[in-house]
Amino acid sequence: MPDPLRTGLSLADACTMPCVFSVLDMFSVGVGPSSSHTVGPMLAAQRFSKALADGHLLARVTRVHVTLYGSLALTGLGHGTDRAAVVGLENNEPKMVDTDYLARIHEICDERGTLNLNGEHEIAFEYGRDVEFDHWRRFAAHPNGMRFTAYDEHGEQLLEQVWYSIGGGFIQRGLATDPLVPIHAEIPPAVQRDSEEQMSEQTALSVEGDSMAGLPYPFSTASELIDICVRTGLGIDEVVWANETAIRPTEQIDRHIETVFRTMCDCIHEGCTSRQAVLPGGLNVPRRAPAMYDRLAGSGDLLNQPAADSVRELESSNEAWVDLFALAVNEQNAAGGRIVTAPTNGSAGVIPAVLMYYWHFIANANMAGVKKFLLTASAIGYLIKRNASISGAEVGCQGEVGSACSMAAAGLCAVVGGNPRQVENAAEIGMEHHLGLTCDPIAGLVQIPCIERNAIAANTAISAVRMAMLGDGTHIVTLDQVIKTMKDTGEDMMAKYKETATGGLALNVVEC
Repeated sequence: MPDPLRTGLSLADACTMPCVFSVLDMFSVGVGPSSSHTVGPMLAAQRFSKALADGHLLARVTRVHVTLYGSLALTGLGHGTDRAAVVGLENNEPKMVDTDYLARIHEICDERGTLNLNGEHEIAFEYGRDVEFDHWRRFAAHPNGMRFTAYDEHGEQLLEQVWYSIGGGFIQRGLATDPLVPIHAEIPPAVQRDSEEQMSEQTALSVEGDSMAGLPYPFSTASELIDICVRTGLGIDEVVWANETAIRPTEQIDRHIETVFRTMCDCIHEGCTSRQAVLPGGLNVPRRAPAMYDRLAGSGDLLNQPAADSVRELESSNEAWVDLFALAVNEQNAAGGRIVTAPTNGSAGVIPAVLMYYWHFIANANMAGVKKFLLTASAIGYLIKRNASISGAEVGCQGEVGSACSMAAAGLCAVVGGNPRQVENAAEIGMEHHLGLTCDPIAGLVQIPCIERNAIAANTAISAVRMAMLGDGTHIVTLDQVIKTMKDTGEDMMAKYKETATGGLALNVVEC
């Protein structure tokens, strides 16, 4: 069953179907540079255009207007939020959209003066008029809010929808009456409380919102998950697999895992062999992965060699290769390429880099191990998303790169023989040492410090596994405690350090 947050189901729809968080939801194929600022807005716009068609309103529409608020407005140009929303209105989706078309949609709309709404109804469209960046306000409910409005030939409003992009490409429907507040204002407690209650009612991942009926092993905390493993003798991946197969065919899950792995491999290869010298956006950040790959690999294409052949050649420089894998993915992401959201686009290099470390450096690596890695990682990602956040606009980069590091550490620990307590320990270490990490991208681009940060986090995940495997799983700080701490820290963090490009490096490093 699809996750309501990813598919944008209404509250009524969400309440009638299982709301189990799935590996299919945590790892999705999409495009860069941002899951919250590119993938989410594209999906929301697509849902809006579909609502017009489903409501038999499409033929009457002569104009649409998009308003981006909060973080979507402040960093939207750098993230391509406007372009994502426009192609979404044309019924494109992240998994299949032509990335070249996405990159050029502004120019294309200016040239033709029209928009092909829902892919079937052409209307007049003026980019500068019909896409608005509201830099001064945000919705009280969430910093990543957007409004879509459709009008008829008389200027009468046909449909208005508010959507929130809540991180990792997940979207949630709001209300047209949701209150707006000044961008940096302290939200009044009453408004904050009302907004949180509304979000809690509408989200399928709220504490009361998980529908676990029918699952053999329901869990909502790490301690519950470990208790299940101890009681049954199952590994974390086996618990996840049992829950997954209770709600969808095994063939669907296996096919998705294979697609995710193949897309990760392709993304790394494309990043390592790209001929693009400089990343787009205006910062003139050079691509480093191709030159690094040439230095490490010489004339051979190690990415296309079998794992057994690669191990001997890679073992002397594994940390450098992990750096390369992460850089390659995040440079592809920054260029708007096709990637796997894992769990966000800004942190999309960590898990593939650590998974490639397993594939190339661990003896007897195979697809069964890849499956175990991703299922284990998805369990940790579910716990973080359910009990805290993976959105940089909500909790800073600790929720993005910190979460990815925690997930990657758990996955790797599982495939190298760690027991459930050691896996939980590795995940906890990975998150603990990213607490307080800010999200302050220069010029609002997912480039500096994001690209290098993924490489650092990937090697941190491997270090976390090393420490966990040297112990017996006993540790003082639990994963549940560190997840709560991350949430609390994010709530206390000033807005300028949460993906608004108004503080930190974004303020102190002058754009060239």
